[in-house]
Amino acid sequence: MFIAILTYKKPLEEVDRFLQAHRDYLAEHYAAGDFIASGPQNPRIGGVIMIKADNRAAVDTIISQDPFNINGIADYQIVEFKPTMFSKQCIYELLN
Repeated sequence: MFIAILTYKKPLEEVDRFLQAHRDYLAEHYAAGDFIASGPQNPRIGGVIMIKADNRAAVDTIISQDPFNINGIADYQIVEFKPTMFSKQCIYELLN
């Protein structure tokens, strides 16, 4: 499992120009089963995407398709982790 931490490197006006394309990208990867959860950081300096992928190369391929990446809107920090504990209630709420 991976977490992508996005940090905007452009003003929010520029971010907002690509927001719908970014949301379409997210929807495509949710439909494919690649993404588990995502959302903006608070304060709005970037975002976070939880990614289900077999390896870092797969994550890099997925991230390369993000309009925020293609258009130089955000930097990405990728963190790989192995979930060993989780809340069944939170997983249920995320899935419903």
